[in-house]
Amino acid sequence: MRLVTVKIPEALLEDMDELVRVGLYPNRSSVIRAAVRDLVRRELWDRGGGSYRKALNSRGP
Repeated sequence: MRLVTVKIPEALLEDMDELVRVGLYPNRSSVIRAAVRDLVRRELWDRGGGSYRKALNSRGP
């Protein structure tokens, strides 16, 4: 994995921390990865393809 730096509003960080606190995710990084993965799936898959689909199928969920 590559390191990516982003700025996130405090309110979203608090919501992410709540997801971690209740045990849905182990850490903030996992929350962000899940959110990006879901966005990419929605944006690319709804359009009928994209390289992400091929990568996901070759590596598993």
